[in-house]
Amino acid sequence: MSDINIKITDRDGVTHEVVAPTDMAMNLMEVVRSYELAPEGTIGVCGGMAMCASCQCYVLSETELPEMGDDEEAMLSEAFDVQDNSRLGCQIQMTPDMEGLEVELAPES
Repeated sequence: MSDINIKITDRDGVTHEVVAPTDMAMNLMEVVRSYELAPEGTIGVCGGMAMCASCQCYVLSETELPEMGDDEEAMLSEAFDVQDNSRLGCQIQMTPDMEGLEVELAPES
């Protein structure tokens, strides 16, 4: 089993250092939900299908992320509060390469 350490700043500005498993096929949105870092029903509304942008986050670290897919890019083009470093948490898989990832949850729209 291989866990990684990541930092997630919630919508209240509180930074949480969390341990995320890399052997459970979890994505960042699911990690946020499992640690209850956002009120239930405010993140991952579409279930992680890149169809709602409720899990939008801002990537603060230099962590190399997988290339953005067409669905994610299309959803972010319609979302609120999008910045150059915006990504959908549901599209960021927890892999050993994500060690040290730092993100901030986008405001609830």
